[in-house]
Amino acid sequence: MTKYILNSGGVKKFPQKEIDFAKEMLVDFKVDDEVKILYCFFAQPREVWEVKYEKYKERYIQLIDSSFKINFELAYPEKFEEQIRLSNIIFILGGDDHLLKFWLRQFNLPKIWDGKIVATTSAGSGALVNSFWTCDWRKSLDGLNILPIKFIPHYKSETYGLDDPRGPIDWEKAYQEISEFGDKNLPIYALGEGDFIVFNQ
Repeated sequence: MTKYILNSGGVKKFPQKEIDFAKEMLVDFKVDDEVKILYCFFAQPREVWEVKYEKYKERYIQLIDSSFKINFELAYPEKFEEQIRLSNIIFILGGDDHLLKFWLRQFNLPKIWDGKIVATTSAGSGALVNSFWTCDWRKSLDGLNILPIKFIPHYKSETYGLDDPRGPIDWEKAYQEISEFGDKNLPIYALGEGDFIVFNQ
């Protein structure tokens, strides 16, 4: 069974939510366990992976109990399957919805991470579900259908896209659009920024 921890995104704006999210990834481990976290930045341009990896790694260390023995690794497409096999937690960060799906579609998901913990934020969460409403493109898109739900990241954020020339997001319209998209019987998870939900599948 795989544990999925889907975060809405924007978690760094909320210190306690960020701590809770980091702790949820480790709740199934004992403090003396060695835990390996694989950071996946496939939703970001290739040239920023190493920079983001160092920043996120340092941030995570600040959030958790120092008695945990954490090892970190940066994911690369050419080694992804083997890296997953050797990791306990796969952490898929947000960014470009289409770019992330391009990379993830090349792998036999969810088979290759069966039994692992998969934590996601924003576009990372959207990629794994049946369908989602994307804040960047402002429309509903198909996900990879690993989890039979619909998802809206950053829901009701007052700051996301604040400088967007398209103006503020109409969140009620977004909710209506995803409710009418695809399978109308699937539950919708519209999570406020920093909030997360856990699924075991």
